[in-house]
Amino acid sequence: MTIFVICAALILSIALFLRYYPPFGQRVSREKRNEFRHLPNFDRNHFVNPIHTSMRMGTADFMSLLRDYMKRNPNRKPTSPLPIKRVDPASIQQQALTRVTWFGHSAFMLEIEGKTLLFDPMLGTSPSPIPIFGNQRYSRDVPIDLDQLPPIDAVVLSHDHYDHLDFSSIQKLKKKVKHFYVPLGLGGHLERWGISKSSITEHNWWDASGLDGLQLICTPARHFSGRSLFDRDSTLWSSWVILSNNSRVFFSGDSGYGPHFQEIGEKYGPFDVTLMECGQYDSRWANIHMMPEETVQAHLDVRGQLLLPIHWAGFTLALHDWNEPIERVTMAAKQKQVHLLTPQIGESVVISPSEYALKPDHAAVWWK
Repeated sequence: MTIFVICAALILSIALFLRYYPPFGQRVSREKRNEFRHLPNFDRNHFVNPIHTSMRMGTADFMSLLRDYMKRNPNRKPTSPLPIKRVDPASIQQQALTRVTWFGHSAFMLEIEGKTLLFDPMLGTSPSPIPIFGNQRYSRDVPIDLDQLPPIDAVVLSHDHYDHLDFSSIQKLKKKVKHFYVPLGLGGHLERWGISKSSITEHNWWDASGLDGLQLICTPARHFSGRSLFDRDSTLWSSWVILSNNSRVFFSGDSGYGPHFQEIGEKYGPFDVTLMECGQYDSRWANIHMMPEETVQAHLDVRGQLLLPIHWAGFTLALHDWNEPIERVTMAAKQKQVHLLTPQIGESVVISPSEYALKPDHAAVWWK
């Protein structure tokens, strides 16, 4: 009886923790799921990818993964904190230019047509619901204090994984942001965290929103979603297209390689700059995270001009060396004659293709 009571109490504690601990977000309601059921990319209770995407591992794969995790690899993270460039809040939106500032991993700021947009603004210390137990940020600091940011016109989210949607960052941002643009189902997380429903617009793939002359189009990606044990694929994941009168920008979100990139390029390309996932890959989960060579090919598929690789230099979420993604993508870009941008974390880059047309080796090598 004592063992039974202890086990029951433990199970109850876990259930209550999963339900009421705020960083887990909000489970999608039954009413929402019923709304989603008529959608072509929703099957029963889950969203599905544009093409078949298996994430199952056989016994051999699982054993090899376990073996690789047990191997000691000192280069899986940097030997010292990565350098950053501090962003001066007073410099934001002081020029009528299209400018990108990368904050490490997949977080970046886009200044365009007098608007300021933040994409996947995960600026917390660790991509974990309990940060003290997760992998820590390489840089130990971030380029800007969120409390010092000026008003932000929009936050755009690609999916709800912890390395893209961070509870602590949203708490600091929510009073500064005019509107949130998210894939289907993510609005529940934000509402639980104190953001009004009227400030959130949810999108299915190919849905578009206007923002004072800008067009924001939610486009497909090949990935998955979920923040706890029982909500796998209950919310949608996406890439994003941002169009203005003068610039065209593509953000891949997290995605395995697939035909959706060519479809996006045909509909909305060419793009002045693409911010493409490049990192946290492995042959055993290649369906949901691109290899660096695929990153370059995806950039070509969407008809991009300048390629800025992201989803690296933030956290250790895979088994490869921390700097392997940028080394491999640099080599692949050179072979394909792709113009590569590799700004330091916190460094702003003005997007002007003509500025780089004669400089195919413009990429900096700060990570060395």
